[in-house]
Amino acid sequence: MLCSTIRRPWLRSVPTHSSWAPCKGSGVWFPHSSQSRPLAPCVCFAPKQPVRFVSSAPIPPTTWIDRFPARIRPYLHLTRIDKPIGTLLLFYPCTWSITMASYALDAPLTTNLAYIGLFGLGALVMRGAGCTINDMWDKNLDKAVERTRMRPLAQGALTRSEALVFLGGQLAIGLCVLLQLNWNSILLGASSLSVVTIYPLMKRITYWPQAVLGLAFNWGALLGWSAVAGTVNWSVCFPLYLGGVCWTLVYDSIYAHQDKIDDVKAGIRSTALLFGEKTRTILSTLSATAMSLVTYAGVVNAQGAPFYLGIGLGGAQLAKVLWRTNFDDRVSCWKGFLGCGWAGFWVWMGALLDYGAKAAGIL
Repeated sequence: MLCSTIRRPWLRSVPTHSSWAPCKGSGVWFPHSSQSRPLAPCVCFAPKQPVRFVSSAPIPPTTWIDRFPARIRPYLHLTRIDKPIGTLLLFYPCTWSITMASYALDAPLTTNLAYIGLFGLGALVMRGAGCTINDMWDKNLDKAVERTRMRPLAQGALTRSEALVFLGGQLAIGLCVLLQLNWNSILLGASSLSVVTIYPLMKRITYWPQAVLGLAFNWGALLGWSAVAGTVNWSVCFPLYLGGVCWTLVYDSIYAHQDKIDDVKAGIRSTALLFGEKTRTILSTLSATAMSLVTYAGVVNAQGAPFYLGIGLGGAQLAKVLWRTNFDDRVSCWKGFLGCGWAGFWVWMGALLDYGAKAAGIL
């Protein structure tokens, strides 16, 4: 039986650890692993010989979301709920501010925990809403980028109308969370929605969309203090907010390096393209600036030694990420992006330990 397989893209590769079965002087590759190598053309094989071809078409990764009914899955994928790093990056600036305000005001532990829980829920919901807004803007752009072309709107699993209705539900839940706060915080929180909405547009008109994302993602550095104290202490919160923006520029620039080749073709702009070969130097400067600004906020708030220990660990984490990340390798960039999240975690842990020590009368 003759196989005409030469120049067919769906026979591009087969796994390295394959078995060669003789077939009247010729043979067929039988794949058994995920590592690939060039495939030799098949000349002939027995009519009933089983052969599995490896397609070059992208296959969406399998996650726990796939256990849900098919009708629900696109909405869950739309929120990126299976990738919690985005929620954590939105959540950490809230925790810094809430914990520092609790420290300054000697608020009881129950107050701190209540707001941490409330803002955690808010971060989960509003991060999902931000993803929906982003994908509604970027439906056509996502089709041109390998990493994003399997997103629900890009592949047609959802329409923009369906996404809009879903967004309405997300924002309604977010509003319910926001209404648990005082009026100053409600107005401050609602004002952030304008920045969230315009962020996807920025990648079309400027090389600094990561800066706009930073303005949106670190709003919690202002809102957290307002929730606890009833108003914003700008002398503490403004440098804390700016430090968070610099931190966002670091992790989202690393993130943007994953797509820089496709972004050029699609006309998408980013700091990854702007910084280019100078990325490591520029991000190192931004990391130092971020930690310095958070340190200054701590000094103004009269924080104790544990707070600065957390900043030291956060700075060391960023230094490790920037030392190890290969900006031309997608896997390395993703690991670096995840690693940057730990910097925010250590800053929170330092603030929390400082607050706990003060409440216990240790410091």
